[in-house]
Amino acid sequence: MTRRAMVRGVGHYLPERVVPNAWFEDKIDTSDAWIKSRSGIERRHFAAEGETTSQMAAKACRAALAMAGLAPDDVDAIIVATSTADLTFPSAATMVQAELGMTRGFAFDVQAVCAGFVFALSQANALILSGQAERALVIGAETFSRIMDWEDRGTCVLFGDGAGALLLEDTEAVGTNDDRGILTTDLHSDGRHRDILYVDGGVSTQTTGVLRMQGKEVFRHAVEKLAATAHASLEKLGLNGDDVDWMVPHQANLRIIKSTAQKMGLPMDRVIVTVQDHGNTSAASIPLALSTGVANGQIKQGDLIVTEAIGGGLAWGSVVLRW
Repeated sequence: MTRRAMVRGVGHYLPERVVPNAWFEDKIDTSDAWIKSRSGIERRHFAAEGETTSQMAAKACRAALAMAGLAPDDVDAIIVATSTADLTFPSAATMVQAELGMTRGFAFDVQAVCAGFVFALSQANALILSGQAERALVIGAETFSRIMDWEDRGTCVLFGDGAGALLLEDTEAVGTNDDRGILTTDLHSDGRHRDILYVDGGVSTQTTGVLRMQGKEVFRHAVEKLAATAHASLEKLGLNGDDVDWMVPHQANLRIIKSTAQKMGLPMDRVIVTVQDHGNTSAASIPLALSTGVANGQIKQGDLIVTEAIGGGLAWGSVVLRW
């Protein structure tokens, strides 16, 4: 027998404000047709004034806990993947812990930009398999609307805000690919490419900064690295694209998603796509897509899922799990 970190609950939260592509048309040189053709995005959500990353994360957690039928104090660990925490410190995760009324366990943040949720899942899996936690809430939450250059039409139209959460639980398993839970992970980074996607400010420079991106370079790296990491995770299990029920990719750009699916040999009807409704929500995009896929009746118990993401750093990776 072996142990697996199995998904017990999933949930998400999106701010009330929906921003269609047309909102940008009288602000910058762009159009609804241009944005859709380049990214597949049709709308996104922006956080309300005063609405924070930790508040959205807590709402997603409550939905995941409700699905699992558990209370906050049933949880041992909270991991928040975010690049847009409320404050420099303390962590967004400890704020979520307080917001939930959780009086035990521990909480911390993971920062790997758009790949953050994959990295956080990997950390939660390791905590559970090592016996340091029985249950863990893994959250991706972002308010990227707060770090946009509203005069840069190549970036400001792409991003949105939101949060998604998974509740993982230690469970006894047989030790085969048929087990429910996380089956394998694959993580990478390469700091030599930091200048193609970054925020040009930070604490040590005493500036806030805004997001900067070399879109063509990011696209090139994304298509190459996302398929490679997904293949690597599957190969560790002796599996391939034919075994996958659903690919749930980072929702950055529809062209990237389609190119990755093609390299994986997966038809688009086996890919969860939410980028049209959410935009790029960075670390929140994968849990948002998972929660949406469950809510829509697409993802069902026993499905084999491969999820992958790439973000600034560059950092990228994948996780294979059975729902």
